[in-house]
Amino acid sequence: MSNKTIYLKCIFVSLIAVLIFNVFNAFLYKYEYRTYTTNFNMKLNELIASINENYPGLDKNEIVKILNSNNKYENNILREYGIDVDNDAFILKNDQEFNKFIKMNIALITTLGIILISIFIIYNYQKDKKLKEIQNYLEEINKKNYKLDIEDNREGELSILKNEVYKTTVFLKEQAENSMQDKINLKDSISDISHQLKTPLTSISILLDNIIENPDMDMATRSEFIKDIRREIININFLVQALLKLSKFDANAIEFTNKEVNIKKMLETSIKNILPLCDLKKVEFELIGDSTDKLVCDEKWQIEAITNILKNSVEYSNVGDTIYIKFKENKLYTQIDIKDSGKGIDKEDLPHIFDRFYKGKNSSKNSIGIGLALSKTIIEKNGGRILVESKLDGGTTFVIRYF
Repeated sequence: MSNKTIYLKCIFVSLIAVLIFNVFNAFLYKYEYRTYTTNFNMKLNELIASINENYPGLDKNEIVKILNSNNKYENNILREYGIDVDNDAFILKNDQEFNKFIKMNIALITTLGIILISIFIIYNYQKDKKLKEIQNYLEEINKKNYKLDIEDNREGELSILKNEVYKTTVFLKEQAENSMQDKINLKDSISDISHQLKTPLTSISILLDNIIENPDMDMATRSEFIKDIRREIININFLVQALLKLSKFDANAIEFTNKEVNIKKMLETSIKNILPLCDLKKVEFELIGDSTDKLVCDEKWQIEAITNILKNSVEYSNVGDTIYIKFKENKLYTQIDIKDSGKGIDKEDLPHIFDRFYKGKNSSKNSIGIGLALSKTIIEKNGGRILVESKLDGGTTFVIRYF
C-alpha cells in the first residue's frame, strides 16, 4: 500500500468520523428544538386556557392575532415579574433543558476527542512497535542470524516494509547457505582433485625413478613403463580437461549452439571415439531406431556426453558383450537408451554415480569418477534429463531424454 493510498484512507476515515459526529449533532439539535417548542407550547396552552377560563367573553381570534403578530412592544412587561427578556427564559423548564443539552454537547465532543486521540495513540504505538520489531530484525540480520520468521500478511506501509525485510532475510539466508555450501564444495573438490592427481603423479614419479636408476633396464620393461606413464598422463589430461569444462558450466560460461542433427550419425560418432577401448574388450554396439530421426541440440557437446556414457558401459561390460543403443522420438521428447549386460552397479552406489569424483565398489582402478558427472551436466544444461537403472550382475541402462 503506497503513502498516497494511506493518506487517502486516513482522510476518508476522518470524513466518516466527522459525518457521524454531524449526524449525531443534527439529531441532538433537532431533539433540543422539539423539547423547547413542546415546553413553550405547553406553557402557552396553559396561559390561553387560563385566559379563556377567566375571560370567557374574550374573542379567540384576537388571541390568535396577537400570537401571529410581528409587532414589538417596547414596554418590557415581563420585567415586572423579574424576567429579563434578553437573558432569562420565560419558561424555567427550558433553562433546565438548555443546561442539560450543553452537558450532552460537551460529552459528545469530549467522547469524539477521546476516540480520535485513542486511535492516534494506538496507531502510533503499533507503528513504533513495528518499527522496533523491524529494528530488532535488522540487528539480528547484522549478527548473521537469518533464522527469522517475520512474514506479515497484513496491509499497510509498515507491513509491506516488514515483508520486504523478510524477503531480504530469506535472500541473505540463501546466499549465506549457498556461500557456506560453496566453500564446502570447493574444499571437497580441491581435496578430491588433489587425491586424483596424487595417485597418477606418484605412479609416474616411481616409474621415472625406476627408468633413471636402472639405465641397463631391458627394453621390454622400459617400454612397458613408458606405456604406463603415457596412460597416466592421458588420465591426468582427461581429468584437467573435464574439470575445466565443468568449471565453465558452473560459471554459466558455455553457450550451446543448437541445430537439427541426425541421431544415428551422432551416436555413430560417439562410438568411434571409444573404438580402441571396444577393440580391447571385443565389445560391439547395435543401434536400433529410425535412421531418419532428428534431434535439436548442440551436437559437439552431446557427442562428448554420450561418449563418456558409452565408455562407462564398455568398462563395466564383459569381454565379447554387445551394448544395445535404442533411440526413438515422440511428441513429448526424444529418448536414447544405452543398455549393457555387464556387472551392474551396486544399489548403494546407484544414487551417487553422477556425483563428481565418486567411485563405486565395482569401479575400475583407472576410473576418475568425473566422466558421468560431466555427461549429466552437459545433458541437463542442453535441456535434457538422464536416468539410470541397474542391477548388480544384471547390467545397466542409461536413459536420456531430450525435451
